[in-house]
Amino acid sequence: VQLQASGGGLVQPGGSLRLSCAASGFTLSNYAIGWFRQAPGKEREGLLCLSDSGGNTYFLDSAKDRFTISRDNAKNAVALQMSNLKSEDTAVYYCATRESCYTGDPRAWSGLWGQGTLVTVSS
Repeated sequence: VQLQASGGGLVQPGGSLRLSCAASGFTLSNYAIGWFRQAPGKEREGLLCLSDSGGNTYFLDSAKDRFTISRDNAKNAVALQMSNLKSEDTAVYYCATRESCYTGDPRAWSGLWGQGTLVTVSS
């Protein structure tokens, strides 16, 4: 039973990147799935969440116009599409599961966590 985040890399400012969070050993669509990030020297922060019923919850205002989340049930995975990336988006990005999107506080996400994937936004 695990989550695997992938898709990180180096991207120029203004560019786009698509991250994936794949589940194994359980059905991801039965859970809320959240995306988080941790920049160097900063605390982990919640970005957005997709509930098991398909509703989106944004935890970070700056993510609302640039980040979208979607499910690929055939692949038992969730994607995070990021656009218009900025240098301040540089961080390790994590996915995690929970029973609901009630909170973006990572300390309250006691389910599974993926291992993280590094996104670097730089010219």
